[in-house]
Amino acid sequence: MQRRAQRVERDQRAKRRGRVLVCAAAVPVVLVAAGCSSDSGSGDSTDKAAKAAASASSSPSPTVQAAAYDKLPEPCKVLSKKTLKDLVPKGVSGKESKSDDISTRAGCSWNSLDNNGVKGSQFRWLNVSMLRFESDVTRGPADKLAQEYYEKQVQEAQAAEGAKGVKSEPVSGTGDQATAVHYDLKKKEGTFKQQTLVARVENVVVTLDYNGAGLAGDKTPDEGDLLKDAKKAVKEAVKAVSNANGKGGSAPSGAASESSKPSKSPSKSASKEASDESSKGASASPSKKPASKS
Repeated sequence: MQRRAQRVERDQRAKRRGRVLVCAAAVPVVLVAAGCSSDSGSGDSTDKAAKAAASASSSPSPTVQAAAYDKLPEPCKVLSKKTLKDLVPKGVSGKESKSDDISTRAGCSWNSLDNNGVKGSQFRWLNVSMLRFESDVTRGPADKLAQEYYEKQVQEAQAAEGAKGVKSEPVSGTGDQATAVHYDLKKKEGTFKQQTLVARVENVVVTLDYNGAGLAGDKTPDEGDLLKDAKKAVKEAVKAVSNANGKGGSAPSGAASESSKPSKSPSKSASKEASDESSKGASASPSKKPASKS
């Protein structure tokens, strides 16, 4: 009886030792499985980050159509001698406007005083300014920037301080778009007939100011004649811009380079000119040389 009890006790102890060994053997398996699961998650995260970085680096950079024109003509040579003789018959040599970048902004002015003594005098003043824009990935294509500035120039001419009888009309056959704004300005010296013509060709805006007055009792010049001469002059200036860029004419906007390569950002002078330039008015009186405009 005692021996049977001892055998039962031994069998129970053996069973308990077996369960302990089985449990002990199971623990490493669980740990290994947990370790594999952790490594697998880390690898997936790394792969996703690498794929995202590769995708970002392969995405194309923003582009904008390059500017059609990359230079401006010499400002004091945009008009022929014959045209200058018609507009400023007693004119002096052109005075070039100051510019920190003549490939972006340039201008020239001329004045004329036909002094007839006690019979009076005829005064004329002419100014041509040119502003060229460059494409920018943040601001847009150059011709769009030029069009915005063109519209601003027209609006400023129409709202010139002291202007009387303001009239506006489109000018055909001159660049991509052109507008003539004309009005009277009353001054103590006499009535000045002001003509402001704004034209855009591709990414360049040309602004021509031309005015005349009869002084010391001389008759006021005919507005129609002044406007006709101004239209001829602005057309000539626009053609000079196209010729300077090897175009030989004023092709419609967008007919130039189709390259999608972005051009460099607009120069500081162009950006400042587009945002800060004051409205165009008539010239100063003949006793004081008009300020250059660009």
